[in-house]
Amino acid sequence: MKTLAVLGSTGSIGVNVLDVVRQFPERYRVVALAAGTNVERLARQVEEFAPSLVSVCDEQHRAALLNLLPPGHGCTVLCGTEGNMQVASHEEAVFTVSAMVGALGLLPTLAAIEAGKDIGLANKETLVMAGQLVMRAVEQAAVQLLPIDSEHSAIFQALEAGRRADLRKILLTASGGPFRGLDSTRLAEVTAAEALRHPNWSMGRKISIDSATLMNKGLEVIEARWLFDVAPEAIEVLVHPQSIVHSLVEYQDGSVLAQLGIPDMRIPIAYALSYPDRLPLSLPPLNLATCGELQFFPPDHERFPSLKLAYAALARGGTVAAVLNAANEVAVEAFLQGRISFPQIAETVARTMDIVGTEGEVGLDQILDDDARARALAGQLMARIR
Repeated sequence: MKTLAVLGSTGSIGVNVLDVVRQFPERYRVVALAAGTNVERLARQVEEFAPSLVSVCDEQHRAALLNLLPPGHGCTVLCGTEGNMQVASHEEAVFTVSAMVGALGLLPTLAAIEAGKDIGLANKETLVMAGQLVMRAVEQAAVQLLPIDSEHSAIFQALEAGRRADLRKILLTASGGPFRGLDSTRLAEVTAAEALRHPNWSMGRKISIDSATLMNKGLEVIEARWLFDVAPEAIEVLVHPQSIVHSLVEYQDGSVLAQLGIPDMRIPIAYALSYPDRLPLSLPPLNLATCGELQFFPPDHERFPSLKLAYAALARGGTVAAVLNAANEVAVEAFLQGRISFPQIAETVARTMDIVGTEGEVGLDQILDDDARARALAGQLMARIR
């Protein structure tokens, strides 16, 4: 029986993690959950999975959750970053799923690593912000960090088939989002509602916008650089609208290995939870005979500059990737609120990166400080836009 702590349990990934647990109650037991503001869903999860510890974003939502839980529920309810860190490092958990959205996932994930927990990583921002620091902590704690993102799970699986010394290139696939066929004029007019309608995947609001701008793929490039210890120039992005080939690796003899599957996050989640086993999921199989044409083409860096910004952040090093992430989080929220246009997301990130960022070797305090500075500056820049 594997005991689990789940960070971000009410989000898209967290819900799918618990669905896998639900299918295999003999293999998994949930001992701790952390969520944000969706206390109604969290209350239902507490009732079903009976964790001993939960955490929410703040004291107000803690009080709301306590009002929803029945008398004698037997669950300790905490809040804030400290509560999330306690969930992540829960003494009964052997495996922590890091599925919070954004920079909030960094400190709890580090707490889990330092507590000796194996990690299922869906929070790519953890490695975007502090990749070198996190991977060093993983090595020192002698824990496993297993990817949950479909693309990184695909790479992880393809790398199992060969020797790392023979690797030539990683090929990350991107759906291209809902706007891949639009010209620059039309992109300036798109709405948040349009951006949230992803053609292939069911995802949360923030990641859906990141998919539309291709920033999600930029963050995944940074994540892959640290997770697989490869140079940025050995990571290539291909737009693959069908989302059937989840990513590929190329070896030095020219062999290219791919992982294929239907676009359902429960597949990479289950693989991370059960590794090295594979679970008999109750999902429809991939039918190649009915897939039709599979297309691949390079991304358009002019219409979607966010991907280029991610490579630039990697090249500069230090805290610049954390700055990119922070400014993007602020800009995406502003776009969702209708305060800036779609192209202004990347413009805000680029302008913030021009001003904020510490290059060279950095520690956690500097990362967090520049993250805060970038958020403040991005907010100021967008206020001028209005």
